[in-house]
This record gives sequence, structure tokens and C-alpha cells, in this order.
Amino acid sequence: MSLSEAFWTWALMGGLLVNVATSIAFMTLISFDLPVIALLAGYGISLPYNVVATVGVWRAAGRYDGPALHADLARGGTLGLMAILSLT
Repeated sequence: MSLSEAFWTWALMGGLLVNVATSIAFMTLISFDLPVIALLAGYGISLPYNVVATVGVWRAAGRYDGPALHADLARGGTLGLMAILSLT
């Protein structure tokens, strides 16, 4: 997979969609007083996705033939984005 697809499609767009959806599910389940299920829905889905997307970008950046700066920015941006999305 190309670095562009790994970063823009899977990390950025997919990460935002998965994390927004699981955050909504988490808040909804908490409001129904279901904290254990809320944790599973909120973090049991988003954390594995975030890890897989980060590893995918990291590996695609390692094979990237373009400027090294682009690969480094994609790696750093993905790590930062996934850390923020995983903690919120």
C-alpha cells in the first residue's frame, strides 16, 4: 500500500470516522448506565484500529521512495493523531 493511501485514507479519514463513531457509542452507553459495555465499545474498537493504522503508515513510510521528510512527517503526524484520538 502506498504511503499516501495508508496515511490519508486509513489513518486520517478512517481514524477520524472510527474514533468519532466509538466516542458517540461510548457516550450513549454511559448515559444508559452501561460503563463496562461503553469501555468495550469506546476503546475496544478504536485502540486496535489506531494501532493497526499507525503500524500500516509506519511500514508504508519505510518503503516510500520520495523525500524522507514526507515519510517522517507521515510517521510523526500519525503517531500524534492516534495518540490524541486514543486518549479522547
